[in-house]
Amino acid sequence: MELRDFLIRTHICCQKIGGNSRNIADFLMKCQRFPKLGELEELLSLKKVSFDDYIEYFLKDELTDEIERNKKYSKIKTILDDDYPALLKEISDGPAVFFYLGDYSLIQNPSLAVVGARNNTIYSKKVIDKLLPAICTAEIVTVSGLAHGVDHIVHETALELQGKTIGIIGTGLNIAYPKKNTLLQEQVAHDGLLISEYCLDQKPLAFHFPHRNRIIAGISNATLVVEAKKKSGSLITANLALQYNRDVYAVPGNIDSPLSDGCNELIQAGAKAIVDASDILEEYISASLIKIK
Repeated sequence: MELRDFLIRTHICCQKIGGNSRNIADFLMKCQRFPKLGELEELLSLKKVSFDDYIEYFLKDELTDEIERNKKYSKIKTILDDDYPALLKEISDGPAVFFYLGDYSLIQNPSLAVVGARNNTIYSKKVIDKLLPAICTAEIVTVSGLAHGVDHIVHETALELQGKTIGIIGTGLNIAYPKKNTLLQEQVAHDGLLISEYCLDQKPLAFHFPHRNRIIAGISNATLVVEAKKKSGSLITANLALQYNRDVYAVPGNIDSPLSDGCNELIQAGAKAIVDASDILEEYISASLIKIK
């Protein structure tokens, strides 16, 4: 068994049984060998199940069949691969393994995470309609989470503009959440790139989504927050972006709107206020991510 195959097997086993596959990935990258049993038990950091339960499932044909099913449904990328996303490799908690459908070359493009409220107002739609045409024309790939609200608008608008978009989801690739995004998720997979660290049939568990946000922030050159409450998933993504040394932008909003509180506070804390697409493009030009045409 190759180290890469071992890591894929470990990753799926961890999702089914428990354990930390990123710890295993770090060990494999550093030591370039399989961990011994004692090392493996320590690295997995198992809490709810015993190490014996883990080993039993790891050796089962059922797991082999599950791996083959995932390989047939999608493509698999591991942190051991040379073409693993460079931006994700910079962060300490990037996924050890992820599954994807669509155009993988999009990870080479300059990218902008665009996040915001799930229960957004019409203001979000107006902002996105104003900003995205120039963003897509500059061939900056939009990244979002295929959730309700702003995420949906971002992906849908990018596709309508014939721009490129990446969806990072918190379920298996064969599950759309919310269900009303099923068609949009299929379009993103066909015309853009769809990514999940979760294997097939993994349900939309609550902890998946804040965990998913680290990939949105990590895979993007910068993060733009459109509308957000003071305590929201969007601000989690923005804070992660700051931890990863990425730029954070925010759209200022009405001081009477709770959905603008998060953005306005980000701006007060130092995030760049975005009122026009040129505000973003000048940052990407300055960082040599795009060229003036």
